[in-house]
Parts: sequence; structure tokens; C-alpha cells
Amino acid sequence: MQARLVAKDIACRRGERLLFRGLTLECGAGDACHITGANGIGKSSLMRILAGLLRPYAGKVDRKGAMGLVDERLAFDANLPLGKALAFWQRIDGCREPGRALELLQLGPLMDVPVRYLSTGQKKRAALARLLNRGCPIWLLDEPLNGLDSQAQKTFETLIEQHCAGGGIAIVASHQHIALPSPTRVELAEFAA
Repeated sequence: MQARLVAKDIACRRGERLLFRGLTLECGAGDACHITGANGIGKSSLMRILAGLLRPYAGKVDRKGAMGLVDERLAFDANLPLGKALAFWQRIDGCREPGRALELLQLGPLMDVPVRYLSTGQKKRAALARLLNRGCPIWLLDEPLNGLDSQAQKTFETLIEQHCAGGGIAIVASHQHIALPSPTRVELAEFAA
């Protein structure tokens, strides 16, 4: 089954404010999409709509394939050591190769550190490790480079490239430059209400 994500004529309203409308997006296996725009324009809201966590004000989203979302909400128990927090999700997600993500993202030395003591960049790398361990074909990445040093940024850009080359989809919302393989670019300001 090839991954696919189609959003048709999406509108987003937060409170009394209509953030954007008329947005259509179609991604198939191997595609990368870079959603850009200033802070507060609705990038995170769009990502939550695509993930099915927020209902669009108008329009429809169709998905084919499992999705993984990485945003500012860290889905780990802050009181657990990182190793146990990751192991919890590895069991739920059915991860068969947890060591690969730990090695790629250089998390091995942090396995005994409680999640609450991790730096912003370490937490982001842990969230990315969970995404890798899930093995889902659709990646939704909201500001994925925030908090990462230059080496971790390059590593993650390489992982995105490999994911797309293997038939995955990567949708990245970011105001920062990020190297993506032949991305479609969506400037959210063009759909501002």
C-alpha cells in the first residue's frame, strides 16, 4: 500500500479568527512538502488538521497510511528515564529495531537521564527517535529543527531524504530553511483569510 495524503479546500478557524482558507495539498509516496509562513499564521494548526487532531473549519483530509507527528508536545513521561520512556512507546508501536534510532540520533548516553532533565535539542532528538521507531510512512513535522545543533539538523535532513527515497511522505511546517528532497512549497500567507 502506497502512502497518500490529500487535503482539499481546507480552512482553519481558531476562536473567532479565520487563519486560512482554500488550501489544497496532495502528497504521494516519495513526496516532500515544505509549509512556510510567519509565526501565528497557522502552520501548527494545519499540521494538527492533517494529523486528524483538529477538525478543519471547512474542507476534507484523506489519508492512506499510518502517520507520525512531531511537534512541541513531547509524548514522554517527564519523570521516566529516557530509555524507559522510549521503551514504553517501542512496545506500543511494535518497534523491531530500536537501536538504530538511538545510534543515528546519538541518544545512547542519555538512556538513564530523566526526560525532564533533557535539553530542548535532546528532547527533539528523542521525539524523532520515536518517529523512526514507529515505521509510519507519513511524517508530519512541525518545526523539526528547533533546538537541534547543526550536526543533528544535518542528520535529520538526511533521515527525511532517506524516508522519502523509500516511498515515505514528509510534510514539514517551518519558517526555517530545511533541506528537503524536491519539495513542494506551500506559503501559508497565500491562503490567509
